[in-house]
Order: sequence, then structure tokens, then C-alpha cells
Amino acid sequence: MRYVYLIFFFVVVAAISVLGFRGSKFTKPPIEVFDDMDRMPKYHPQAESAFFSDSRTDRLPVPGTVARGTFFEDEYMATGKKGDSFGSGFPIEVDEQAMARGEERYNIYCTVCHGAAGDGQGRTASYGMTAISNLVAPPYLDMPEGELYHYIVNGSRSGRMYPYKDKLSVEDRWNVVLYLRALQRAANGSSADLTPAVKEELGL
Repeated sequence: MRYVYLIFFFVVVAAISVLGFRGSKFTKPPIEVFDDMDRMPKYHPQAESAFFSDSRTDRLPVPGTVARGTFFEDEYMATGKKGDSFGSGFPIEVDEQAMARGEERYNIYCTVCHGAAGDGQGRTASYGMTAISNLVAPPYLDMPEGELYHYIVNGSRSGRMYPYKDKLSVEDRWNVVLYLRALQRAANGSSADLTPAVKEELGL
């Protein structure tokens, strides 16, 4: 039995000598039984390469490559254009769900500048930011839906509005356009837009 205790003692001492106490910091590299490929030969981003003729490790995409989830066979849905001109109409299902989603996205990304009503009186206007577009007045009131979509994707020509193609999916861009049409209708509506039943209820 005495030898068992001695063997156990030496095993413990050897383990502590090799592994150290729990929580202690090593000053030398640890002993690796399996390196788990921690030091694989590899290129780092933007590092120099002797393999490629241009000496760059980062490779350009193959011509014609389309990122996953960004290809749409419907050209109008993807670009807002029909041929060389901006198109009209919606390539998505126009329903209450799309309208609600458009309102949500608009409130997140657009309200701060264009305002909750789309009239350009958002939060940034109160801090002196000028020339914010009134989206419920011409020329935006008369623009086809495809052109409104185009501005969401690419931003404005002046550069005051940045592109939102990386923040909004294709469907959400159209949802925002749909909600914007609702804001325009609300801002420019008249009693002529009411149904006979509503007119009768209001006594018009």
C-alpha cells in the first residue's frame, strides 16, 4: 500500500511540473500533443503573395459572379427598370403585410431625415440639416415606382442620401416604396378619394 501512495505522489508532482497549477500563466509555449492546425501555412488578408502574378492574396470575383441571395430573374424587381426606363407598378404582393413591413423599415431608416410624414421634417432638420427632400411633393410625387426604388438602392445624385442596398433587402426596398406611396396619398388626398359609404358617414 505504501508503494501505491508513493506512485500517486510522484504522478501528482510530475503532472504539476508539466502542466502547472490551475490558473497559472505559462511563460513558455505549451507542450502540444496535437497542434490542431494552429500554425497552418496560410495567407492573411491583403498580404503579399509570390504565387499570383499581381502579388495579391485577395482575388477579384470571377466576372459575372452574383452574391448568393441577390440574383433575381425579374429585372424590374432587382433594378426598378424595364429596359432603359424606370418602370411603374409593384413586383411584390401589395397587401397589408407588405405595407406594415414597409412602414417598419421606413421608420427605422428614413424617418430621421424625411420625417414620419415624408415631408422632410425629420430629426436632422431640427439640427439645421437643409435640403432634405420632401417625398410627398413633386418631383417624387410624380416619379414612377421604379425610380423611387432606384434612389433607395443607389442614393441621391447629390450624395446627401447614401445607398441603402446593403441595409434593405430587395423585397424591403419595394415595401418602403409601397409605404411611401401611402404617405403621398395621405398628404395629397381629398374627399374625392373617399368611398360613398365613408362620405355618407362623414356627412359629405
